[in-house]
Amino acid sequence: MSRRRTLGPKKKIALLVSAATVAGGGAFVMANTSNAAPTPTTKSAADSTVCQGLATALGNNQKFIADQRANPDAQSEARIANREAVVEEIKRKQEASGCTVGESAQGSQAAQPQQPAPSQPAQGEQAGGGDAAQDPGGGGAAASGEQVCNGSTVTLSGEAGAPAASSNQFPAGTKLKVTNLDNNKSTTVEVTSVSGSCVLLNDAAFEQVREPGKFLIRRAVIEKVG
Repeated sequence: MSRRRTLGPKKKIALLVSAATVAGGGAFVMANTSNAAPTPTTKSAADSTVCQGLATALGNNQKFIADQRANPDAQSEARIANREAVVEEIKRKQEASGCTVGESAQGSQAAQPQQPAPSQPAQGEQAGGGDAAQDPGGGGAAASGEQVCNGSTVTLSGEAGAPAASSNQFPAGTKLKVTNLDNNKSTTVEVTSVSGSCVLLNDAAFEQVREPGKFLIRRAVIEKVG
């Protein structure tokens, strides 16, 4: 008659502890594996039109701030404070759009093939207000109805308020008609402040002519109409 070998109480406890340790280790590895999230990737201006538009807007505002600091006047401090707030808003838009936050570019004057202005009437023509502006000099002598800023792309300044524009070539009060040739939408706005490019549209004006999801108009016609 065979005798069955039994384990003593101490050996049973040791085996149970070992099994629990192995199981716990496996659970820990599985938990770490399941909780490991992929590192999000960001897009640069070269990868996305959205990111390029935001980088250009950021670059224009940073250039404006640098110019104001290099050549200050009585209103420079207020203008710089305003544009620094705009810069932070653009960075928030970069983050929300999956772009590289803080990427800056000066692309508003990039050469583009010249396109004829569309013949249909402007849509959503409005003139808006904004902060006080100084005459930046330059292209304000263009005749009414003349096409200006040839080859410029158009992006947004990031400023709030009623539809308006800013410019480094046209004084406050100048009216500019901006046409997006990619969707044939136009808006006529008043220049209310200075900026680092020929024309920047504020958020409200840019909404009138933008294509959904884009922060840059590559094919634009800009006319001085008043």
